[in-house]
Amino acid sequence: MAETELERAEKRYAQAKARLQALKNREATRQRKLDTRRKVILGGALMDLAERDSNAAAMLDRLIRNLSREQDRKAFAEWDVPSPAPSDEDAS
Repeated sequence: MAETELERAEKRYAQAKARLQALKNREATRQRKLDTRRKVILGGALMDLAERDSNAAAMLDRLIRNLSREQDRKAFAEWDVPSPAPSDEDAS
């Protein structure tokens, strides 16, 4: 039985729709990975800054204490917020 023009068009439409969805899924995955990478980089930068700046250390401490999810707070249970190293100015 020969495929009608309508059936061929519907098949092409379904294939195009599937390709579009696959592209959307890949883009969403790319965006999530980029978002996670940014968070890791910023978190590391904040932790590094907290070792040098008491205001950043206090902010980091507040952020950790105010985490809303218990499982997130548990990740920091045995971790101490870095204390800024004394600077040359403090020694004077």
